[in-house]
Amino acid sequence: MLNLIKLPHVLTINQVPKVFHEDGIISGYRPPYSSAKDCALSVFQPTNETLNIWTHFLPAWFFLWKLLMVALAMEEGERSLYSWPLLVYLASCCVYPLASSCAHTFSSMSVRARHVCFFFDYGAISLYSLGSAVVYSSYTFPQKWVNSTFHHWYVSIAVLNSFVCTALACCSRLGLPFLHYSADTIKGLPDYQVAKLTKPLRILAFALPYVYDNIPLFYRLFVCVGEGCTDNEANGVHHQHIALAFLTGFLFATRLPERLAPGSFDYIGNSHQLFHVFAITATVVQIKAIELDMVLRQTWLLAHSPPITFTNTVGVTLVSVAANLCVICIFSHALFSTTKNRDKDNKLSDIIKGYDSCSTRSAFCCHR
Repeated sequence: MLNLIKLPHVLTINQVPKVFHEDGIISGYRPPYSSAKDCALSVFQPTNETLNIWTHFLPAWFFLWKLLMVALAMEEGERSLYSWPLLVYLASCCVYPLASSCAHTFSSMSVRARHVCFFFDYGAISLYSLGSAVVYSSYTFPQKWVNSTFHHWYVSIAVLNSFVCTALACCSRLGLPFLHYSADTIKGLPDYQVAKLTKPLRILAFALPYVYDNIPLFYRLFVCVGEGCTDNEANGVHHQHIALAFLTGFLFATRLPERLAPGSFDYIGNSHQLFHVFAITATVVQIKAIELDMVLRQTWLLAHSPPITFTNTVGVTLVSVAANLCVICIFSHALFSTTKNRDKDNKLSDIIKGYDSCSTRSAFCCHR
């Protein structure tokens, strides 16, 4: 069937604008300024984005199945509130891989589309970090810290982190909207500043909420001794999740293995694909650890923990969603096309379509 559909030829790094370049990836690029239809069809075509799409698209459906199973198994009455944090967390687990797969699918439509797609991707990751905070607050806090001042402010600070970190991640792409870029020019930060700031800002944006969310867990596993430390079967699974999370971060930060052998991992085995796989595996292990805490500690938590309400579960999540959408809208607004930009895009699109007909780099150069 796919042989009957004309799929665009993949390009090399020399045939696409710099904004589409990925470190260590030499070939397998989809044509920039592709149509939405071409982007959707490309998920069935070997490119350097194909596995990035599928390694998050399929797990999103698994997490949706888990969400539905928990929702259908909820008890009636007051005890049903006990499952709300898990539902919020599982919903965030559905959103972040789905947003990521969509971002990777449609990021080759245009320069602006690429930035906006990943703005939403960053917002979804921040929402997942909040979901983790909500569920940790309800089931995972060490017994010594339950009802402490930190416990009462923990989720509120996580909400603040969620949109601050989305703003940092968005800023890592082009800088500040209207200051470093506007609707009439997408220059972004100067190249030397981008090289220095992009990676640190993005790592900080992802690492900060993770470290904050896990403060009670780190204390429970590595610092707390004696009575009230919540030593149960879930601790071993939490250790596994932390190890996988650090490995995920290591892959994201180092760009290994393609950094050592550029061009050898363009289609299979590059760091971003491994980053996706280990992130999903870490989330699956995290779910298992949370469910163990939820079951093993239910009686004690219902008696001693702050009551679970709509406000501290669904309510804070809706606030975070609204705040993150505002951040994304601010950063995206500066990218909205004007007549000048549409003319530039149309001209560049025509040029790139000409590139697609070139079979060699020399043919590509004759168009420049």
